[in-house]
Amino acid sequence: MIRINLLGQARPKATKTTVPLEATIQIVFLLVALGLAAVVLGITYYQQKRELDATNAKIASLRAEKATLQTIKAEVDRFESQKAVLQQRINVIETLQKNRSGGQELLSMVANTVVRVDSLWLTNLDRKGNNLEIKGQAGSINAVANFITQLKRSGYFDNVEIKEAQETDLVKSAQTFGFSMTAAIAGAAPPESQAKPQPAGGKAPAQPAVKGRS
Repeated sequence: MIRINLLGQARPKATKTTVPLEATIQIVFLLVALGLAAVVLGITYYQQKRELDATNAKIASLRAEKATLQTIKAEVDRFESQKAVLQQRINVIETLQKNRSGGQELLSMVANTVVRVDSLWLTNLDRKGNNLEIKGQAGSINAVANFITQLKRSGYFDNVEIKEAQETDLVKSAQTFGFSMTAAIAGAAPPESQAKPQPAGGKAPAQPAVKGRS
């Protein structure tokens, strides 16, 4: 298309606007600042992300370690429970063994005392702790008194006290006396080297037995 200027005047030339130098410098500084800020933000984000990843990894490791420790703790608790049960059984066995051996020693001590007395035998022996309750029959009151003397002299027993002694009709053709007494087991048995007292009447003691000679 051809344009024709009918006015006969020259067209004015377009003027170019110039940007001041200060404004250019400010724009450059702004762009540089924005670039630096982007770099700093990028570096900060990367560092924080790396720390966050390390923290998450440590948390996962601690959780795994906690699970392992809980498993070990459960095993330890199970072993402790089994140990307690076994220890209880051992204690029961030891108590039974101690009571069994203690009962044998007690019977031996009583037997060694009874055989030194004529015409006397025991019908009941009850132990409560270190205290004994003794019941029996004798052919005379002197036999009961002699038995008390022998208990005191044996060194096996302390605090021997007669509770009751009276005539009974246990044997129709003979005179018998029922008796009951108490005694405490001494703290220590006497040495075997000590001489044993002779029974009343100067008779030699018979072989050990729970029942005395009648």
